[in-house]
Amino acid sequence: MNRTDLIRELRAVVGAQFVLIEKEDVIVYEQDGSIFQVMPEIVVLPSDVEQVSKVVKLAKQADVPIVPRGSGTGLAGGAVPAEGGIVLSLARLNRILKIDLENRIAIVEPGVINLDVTKAVAKDGLFYAPDPSSQAACSIGGNVANNSGGPHTLAYGVTTNHILGLEVVLDDGAIVWLGGELPDTPGYDLCGIFVGSEGTMGVVTKVAVKLMQTRESVRTLLAIFDEMDNATQTVVDITAAGIIPAALEMMDRTTIEAIER
Repeated sequence: MNRTDLIRELRAVVGAQFVLIEKEDVIVYEQDGSIFQVMPEIVVLPSDVEQVSKVVKLAKQADVPIVPRGSGTGLAGGAVPAEGGIVLSLARLNRILKIDLENRIAIVEPGVINLDVTKAVAKDGLFYAPDPSSQAACSIGGNVANNSGGPHTLAYGVTTNHILGLEVVLDDGAIVWLGGELPDTPGYDLCGIFVGSEGTMGVVTKVAVKLMQTRESVRTLLAIFDEMDNATQTVVDITAAGIIPAALEMMDRTTIEAIER
């Protein structure tokens, strides 16, 4: 299948306005939060799992590389199309499909912004724990791909500790569920293997996430040290004492001066 035929087929699947090929349209997809830059040939924005499956099948048929993309906030170049080809943007899959307060789970699409999950359940005293620094902009699908963490990692763990199941599209277009809506689903932990695979094993189209009870209260403490060694030893002493803070961060003089500027 040549490029012209591929574009025609892609437009038939997702609609002409959601297949971008002009330089001024695709250039905004040439990098993520990293320093790497590669221009994609085609950007496709599907709206559901069936369209994702068809796009993946067409890309494989045309022998064109495909790179899934979320919000593009990653710092590792994972959303950069290193070999050109198709960037598969999941931005339109941005719905919270189900909130189960009794069992404290939510089913969301990969384009849902991280912080929006917590906003949706905050009134019920729940929250979604993994919180990368870019949580107001990063997407759940990207968090799954990179096994993202954040300031609360010390207390709550990273993304993989809060994902129960995934709907994914494999490289042949097959749609499968890994894990489910319950903890410790019987069988191999294929969901755990998939989290952190950076799009190399398939494309995430739905995510079952765990919700946690919001802490009753939080106190913030600031300690100032003259020596970095003393600060790091204090971190060790805190955890050795069995105290697990909700978040624990350390900033050196250079970082503080940069922030103040």
